[in-house]
Formats: sequence, structure tokens, C-alpha cells
Amino acid sequence: MREAPALLPAWRQHPWRLLLFDLDDTLLRSDKTIPPRTLAALRRISGAGSALVGVSTSRSEVNAEVFTRELRPNVLITSAGAHVRAGERVIFTSPFTSAETGSIIGKVRELAGRDALLDADTPGAHYRNYPVTEHAFAAGFEDCVETDFTRLPEDPLMICAKLESDSMAQALREALPFADVGRFVNSRWHKITKKGVTKAVGIEKLCKALEISPGDIIAFGDDLADVEMLSLAGLGVAMGNAVPEVKAAADTVIGDNDSDAIADFLEKLFP
Repeated sequence: MREAPALLPAWRQHPWRLLLFDLDDTLLRSDKTIPPRTLAALRRISGAGSALVGVSTSRSEVNAEVFTRELRPNVLITSAGAHVRAGERVIFTSPFTSAETGSIIGKVRELAGRDALLDADTPGAHYRNYPVTEHAFAAGFEDCVETDFTRLPEDPLMICAKLESDSMAQALREALPFADVGRFVNSRWHKITKKGVTKAVGIEKLCKALEISPGDIIAFGDDLADVEMLSLAGLGVAMGNAVPEVKAAADTVIGDNDSDAIADFLEKLFP
């Protein structure tokens, strides 16, 4: 955990502008619902104009909306930072070109076989070539479009592939200098995004558009993709179930995602 005991009083005094949450295993319980107390606290905070509420997730925008309809967040950072929206306005988007997409799919199939499991986010849909139960985060993927990846109607923002070994993932990184490849914790699924596109980059684009500072943000997360986000934010909050790297990057650690830890934290900070 970052050493910042002297900052504790500022937590109570700082005029926080944005609360930003990862979805899976952070804002969402294991049953993929937002705890009622957390939802009520966020609605109260947003409704009173105390702070904006946002989601920052590796899920696609259409997939994230399955879980955020009740919350109605002010901002969405999706596809691991490749797509950023504030209200109805798209602030930033970073898709692969058709040629890059072909290179990614071809290399994955070369490494993992012709039947390698793949999915892809586009701004308007989520595509896959496998039964939905095969996905690490199966919930919410029921409406995905099945495809053989011969051709996608839109250039993808993120592609995911199931790679059975770290050596496959490393070979993919070496073959794709225009892309970043990262593994989801406790899963063989790997996300592939444009080089240098991360949740933290999405936050920087969002801050510029909203005319706020990363220091005005409280970010909550649990997985490796959240490390830079928590480090960048003015206050980084790791869930009790977070991986060690996230806890080390955070300013504070609260309870796990199946508890009311977020609600407890928000009710104290925004009484």
C-alpha cells in the first residue's frame, strides 16, 4: 500500500469530483449485482451534485450497460480504456485497424490453433466464436453476436483470446508491436488493446474533457488492469479481494466486493 498516512485528513476535506469504479469484483458482487446500499449511496451522491459517478472496466460499453442501467453513471471508460464517454459524448476511442485486427486473429490462431477462443468489442456490439459459458466473466455476455471472425462490421476496440500458456502470450506480444497483451487474474483469457491504451490513459482523456484533475478522483479496483488507475487517482481504493499488486498501488484497502465495504466508505466520506 502506498505510504500516505499524512493524507488521511485530506480525504475528508478534499472536494472530490469523480468516483470511478471497476465493475467485476469491485462495484459488482460475485452475483454480478451492485449492493443495494452502494447503489443508494451513489444515487444520493450523484443526485446531490456532490460528485460525478463513473465506471472504468475492461468490459465493452454495451456489455457494461447490462450492469449499470440502475446506476446511470455520468461517465464510462470501457474496453480497458479504449472507449471513453461522458453522458452522450464520446471523448476518446482507439480501435484497431482492419489490418491490425487481421494480424491479431491470425497470430492467435497460429499460436493457439484454428479453433482458438476469441471475442472482440466494438462500439456497438460484442462478438465471440464460442459458447458464452467459456468466458471468464460469462454473466452479461448472453447477447453477444456469434461470428467466425472472417469479417467484423466495425473495427474492434479490444480483442480477447484464451491462451493456455504464458509462452503463447509472450509470443503474441513479440509478434504484435502495435498492441498490449495482458492476462486477467485467475484466468487464461488475455486482453489485447492498442499499444499504450489503458484505463489510466482513458482517465487522462476524461479529465481534460471535463476540466478536472486526476487528483480529484477516487478510484476503486481489484485487478491488474486497475493498478495504473489507482496510482493516478488522488485516492486509490483497493478492494479486500484485490490482487497484491493492486493493494500495493492503493492508498487504502477496504472490505471485499461481497460486503457493504464501498457503501461504508462512501457514507463516511459523503455523510
